Amino acid sequence: MLRLSKRSVSTFLRSGDRSFRFAAAAATSISRSSPSTTDSRRGDSEPRWYSSLTNGKCRKSESLAHLNMKPNWFMGHRYESSAAASDSASQSPPPPAEKFEYQAEVSRLMDLIVNSLYSNKEVFLRELISNASDALDKLRYLSVTNPELSKDAADLDIRIYADKENGVITLTDSGIGMTRQELVDCLGTIAQSGTAKFLKALKDNKDAGGDNNLIGQFGVGFYSAFLVADRVTVSTKSPKSDKQYVWEGEADSSSYTIKEETDPQLIIPRGTRITLHLKRDDKGFADPERIQKLVKNYSQFVSFPIYTWQEKGYTKEVEVDDDPAESKKDDQDDQTERKKKTKKVVERYWDWELTNEMQPIWLRNSKEVTTEEYNEFYRKTFNEYLDPLASSHFTTEGEVEFRSILYVPPVSPMGKDDVVNQKTKNIRLYVKRVFISDDFDGELFPRYLSFIKGVVDSHDLPLNVSREILQESRIVRIMKKRLVKKAFDMILGISLSENREDYEKFWDNFGKHLKLGCIEDRENHKRLAPLLRFFSSQSENDMISLDEYVENMKAEQKLYTTLHPTALQVLYLVEPIDEVAIQSLKSYKDKDFIDISKEDLDLGDKNEEKEAAVKKEFGQTCDWIKKRLGDKVASVQISSRLSSSPCVLVSGKFGWSANMERLMKAQSAGDTTSLEFMKGRRVFEINPDHSIIKNINAAYRSNPNDEDAMRAIDLMYDAALVSSGFTPENPAELGGKIYEMMGIALSGKWSSPEVQQPQQHMAHSHNAELLEAEVVEPVEVDGKK
Repeated sequence: MLRLSKRSVSTFLRSGDRSFRFAAAAATSISRSSPSTTDSRRGDSEPRWYSSLTNGKCRKSESLAHLNMKPNWFMGHRYESSAAASDSASQSPPPPAEKFEYQAEVSRLMDLIVNSLYSNKEVFLRELISNASDALDKLRYLSVTNPELSKDAADLDIRIYADKENGVITLTDSGIGMTRQELVDCLGTIAQSGTAKFLKALKDNKDAGGDNNLIGQFGVGFYSAFLVADRVTVSTKSPKSDKQYVWEGEADSSSYTIKEETDPQLIIPRGTRITLHLKRDDKGFADPERIQKLVKNYSQFVSFPIYTWQEKGYTKEVEVDDDPAESKKDDQDDQTERKKKTKKVVERYWDWELTNEMQPIWLRNSKEVTTEEYNEFYRKTFNEYLDPLASSHFTTEGEVEFRSILYVPPVSPMGKDDVVNQKTKNIRLYVKRVFISDDFDGELFPRYLSFIKGVVDSHDLPLNVSREILQESRIVRIMKKRLVKKAFDMILGISLSENREDYEKFWDNFGKHLKLGCIEDRENHKRLAPLLRFFSSQSENDMISLDEYVENMKAEQKLYTTLHPTALQVLYLVEPIDEVAIQSLKSYKDKDFIDISKEDLDLGDKNEEKEAAVKKEFGQTCDWIKKRLGDKVASVQISSRLSSSPCVLVSGKFGWSANMERLMKAQSAGDTTSLEFMKGRRVFEINPDHSIIKNINAAYRSNPNDEDAMRAIDLMYDAALVSSGFTPENPAELGGKIYEMMGIALSGKWSSPEVQQPQQHMAHSHNAELLEAEVVEPVEVDGKK
């Protein structure tokens, strides 16, 4: 529609030889085309508009259908039988406005709202739309038994007009409206608003040090308008009354006024029109695009259509003036037919646009919703481009009722290594289809399930749920328990899918989250354990579940571990979090998890006679090795776990394993002094069946002071230290020992006899100094080594 001048309240437009006057419909001057403009120069009572789409004047019945508009009750319209009648009506003085004082509690509440109560101002629109929706619901309910109530305006909807230049927002609904007495009762006194309960809860909440986000819990959402407005006007018409009344209040005032509406331009057939005159700092809310965004965020699924006044455009072709030179040339050739030149331009106009187009599919029967509909809802709601791995649509009834749709994303948005980011916006909480919040800190899902996305719609929660209410509400605790159960059922369904790749994809993205759950959520161990996956000694390329591990166990195996891969299967814990997760589980299906890197490993196959014989043979050798190693080890023992290795270094039962010790050192920022007391006792175990240990045993019996044997023990310990996962205290010294042994082993193998003799002499000299490897310091590049 045609753009109006910023300064003029009415503007004359001409089309051919006819003139049209547009009267501004709002109380303030409208800077662009208003949704109500009338032709007051004609004597008929039918409003007229000027539209770029209709090439001039257009009657109400014709233009509304063409522009997809409805009768102009939104901003009010002016009916005139004649100019004289209009002038006569305008001369009658309007009835005076009556002044009322707020009750003390309401006045106090207004002061709290304006100055300190709410940090998130944008919720004012959500609250007003919710009130409008309630008014429409009430009208629809009452119209069932009394159809006369809805005869004046059949359409039930909400319309929001934003005047950016003047900082004014107008929200109109065609609901039940209010009488004069209802205005006093609902907006000025404590009788209907529940303000007393609100203030009592506010006081109790402050005493407990809680959050003050309580507006809406007791029906006081209307007052949130004063978060952004310094003056609010409510014009309302109830079908129970033949008069329309206007309520007006200011943020800093202790009183309000009510008067009868006498301006014909502002008469509405039924419903309520709320006009917010925004504060200086909050005029940005009057941006039509921002209004549209807020509606889509908070009120997308309100059951009634919500229209916002938006600028639109369409493309058309227009003629282009000919170039004078070309025109002169064309005039010379009268025989040539001239072809008009055109170009495409975009015409701008303003019109109503339906903003809440998306339907809440969670309210439908799950049997009627297709997979494609679920996927489309997921992509639009969470701005995703990939389909989810799985979805779950369910309704919970009983002591707590709510509806929900949950999704498992195809990929982890924060990266595979981010398992501690519990503050996500993945769960959108609605109360009666009104969006409440998506900012949760573990209230609805534990942090290890924070990757789950979905919507939850509850009728049992208050409209405005504070953080304290979420943390302490019994309803929320029950909801969380049921949501977690449904999430596990959904993940289990993926794991049981015939397409094994689906769960492999899930595990690759979210496996660490479930392992974190083993550590943090003992109550759900039985649900978590079947979902875990590990590599094993018999499945090094494909991960297996614990159930598959149990199926492959031998009848005599009672543990989840061994060092004999040909006999029993071993689970590989390759990620840093694995060890802590398994320690938290402790057992699965009556079978204990045993760490093979700890001392006193009992595989249930002991032979006491054989052990006694071996101990008699190697007992003194163990003491000799312990004497050589000193405080490096707590003891030297004969191993029952080794098959091919000569020795191993294991941790004590209650100390850190090599893996855990390495992780803790990495987190200590280089200062390991505080970790010394947490290190476990180290036990050096030897394999009596290995040739190296047999040679060491023979060396002890022949010459316990042999230097080569001593160096062999040192090197054997260092090798076990590395192979068992520990970090050598002096890598350079270890390198020197390796080079020395290589020199002995390779001496004279390929060199000439002249070189062989001095090399052998240096290698066998007991007084020769120990070789030491050169240490190369790491170089820093861009702050990294």
